[in-house]
Amino acid sequence: MSTTRLLMATARMVGAAALIGAAALIAAAALWPAYAASAGTPNGGYAALVRQVAPSVVTVQVQELRQGAGQRAVERATADSPDSSAREFVRRMLSGPDGGDSAPGKSVAVLGSGFIIDATGLIVTNRHVIVGARTVRVKLADGREVPAEVIGADATTDIALLRVSAGRLPALRLASSDKLSVGDPVIAIGNPFGLGQSVTAGILSARARVLEQDPLIDFLQTDAAINLGNSGGPLLSTDGAVVGVTTAIVSPSGGSVGLGFAIPAETIASVVAELKAHGRVNRGYLGITVQAMSPALAQALLGSDTPLGALITSVDDKGPAAGELAAGDVLVSIGATQVTFPSLGKIAVRLVPGTTVDTSVVRDGSQLTIAVTVGQLPDPPDDPLQSGGPDTWVPNLDLGVASATSDMRKALKAENETGGLIVTQLRHDGVGAVAGLKIGDLITHAGTKRLDDVADLAGVSKPSAQRPLLLRIVRGGSPGFIAITGSEDR
Repeated sequence: MSTTRLLMATARMVGAAALIGAAALIAAAALWPAYAASAGTPNGGYAALVRQVAPSVVTVQVQELRQGAGQRAVERATADSPDSSAREFVRRMLSGPDGGDSAPGKSVAVLGSGFIIDATGLIVTNRHVIVGARTVRVKLADGREVPAEVIGADATTDIALLRVSAGRLPALRLASSDKLSVGDPVIAIGNPFGLGQSVTAGILSARARVLEQDPLIDFLQTDAAINLGNSGGPLLSTDGAVVGVTTAIVSPSGGSVGLGFAIPAETIASVVAELKAHGRVNRGYLGITVQAMSPALAQALLGSDTPLGALITSVDDKGPAAGELAAGDVLVSIGATQVTFPSLGKIAVRLVPGTTVDTSVVRDGSQLTIAVTVGQLPDPPDDPLQSGGPDTWVPNLDLGVASATSDMRKALKAENETGGLIVTQLRHDGVGAVAGLKIGDLITHAGTKRLDDVADLAGVSKPSAQRPLLLRIVRGGSPGFIAITGSEDR
């Protein structure tokens, strides 16, 4: 709802309230205490509850090194267009919670939240809060700041486990979220926008929500305000037990609009147990891509218009199912578990890597049982924009280059290109600069040779007027050619 519409709606509501009459308002007010009691709201509000649980909530302070020379070159290349979509993309990917930028190569402070689950110093937070961190520190409720060790992190559930040494600490207990009903009151505690510990209250709005970005988690939904910096903080019931960890919001504005999501406590408990024991959670992986079955596909593949199973659309040629399952197979079951398109991901990650499972598929009208050895689900890259790595100096061109990721190319409006190297450094009087190259240029070809790796350019011969080097570059989304001759006459 836009601001204008909100004001109009508010005006209509005020006008309607004036028609209710004083007697009706008094009657409604008289009903509130009974409603509040039935909803489980503590008498006198949440003050006693907050006093009980707040000492167990911490601020997680992360020092990230702005890695990747290519990443810094992308930001520099888009710095002159602050309103462009490319610049905003980079800003969102690189900035801390205050939206500010620091100088290239400097550390960036990122703030998140967490909570103590064991008096010896075990702390739960979100993986996305600490992933890629150079150092992690925790600020306790009593003001102490202590270094934290990352015990382990699970990319699938976005849960991370930290350990601090700070003596005996007040711990929260994990409870089952199943004891809560939709409509029951909850509170969230965290560190929104780096302001400091803050408490918000609301209700459990829904359960078993599935977000597109995290299809393997059944989230709890709440209207308690959750903002940037709340990530990793607890969602608590009115008896002081943790029922979830606040993780995500859906918002067109970037701030809370009452659509917050928390990972259920049951998931937290199982993941924490694995992280404590092994430092990671071993999850199953089949290496297949599937799509939902429609009545038309079912008729074509199964001879019935009743959709069944999930249609395999591709098989990773290096994955565990390579040579066993095939595109066009209809995967009906794994072991004794029936498969559907929405359920397959959750079924697969619960498989034990290294074990063999029987899969039932329909292929060319025949039902087959095929044994597949389950693989280990790989972790995703920490940050696609920052994974380009360090740069390499090309002495014969007097410039530095770094490999480009797909997200870097997108930020440079070169998403249709494949491969390429980003110019990260230029000697001001060197042959590359003299020819007109700029930091942030994407070099796609040297002559007719496509550049996919820094090694493709690192050994190039020194160009001259007699033997110029032709480079194809993309700048500002537009491709073009530059001839490097070693002189200004180019």
